[in-house]
Amino acid sequence: MEILSANLLDLRKQRKLSRKAVADAIHISVRTYQRYENNEREPTASVLVALADFYGVSIDYLTGRKGLCE
Repeated sequence: MEILSANLLDLRKQRKLSRKAVADAIHISVRTYQRYENNEREPTASVLVALADFYGVSIDYLTGRKGLCE
């Protein structure tokens, strides 16, 4: 999911965070988080929720999902 990886990278850079800081905050390995940003792996639902909560955005935003009415 290219949109997810791009959004994760953008959000992390906007907040000037390291991958380690994000990974530690949501209790995953740095390598796993790196794989999400590099579009090598997709997060589980529970990790997706943790990422959305951490960044203060919706899952729809992270995944680039648009509303049905748009």
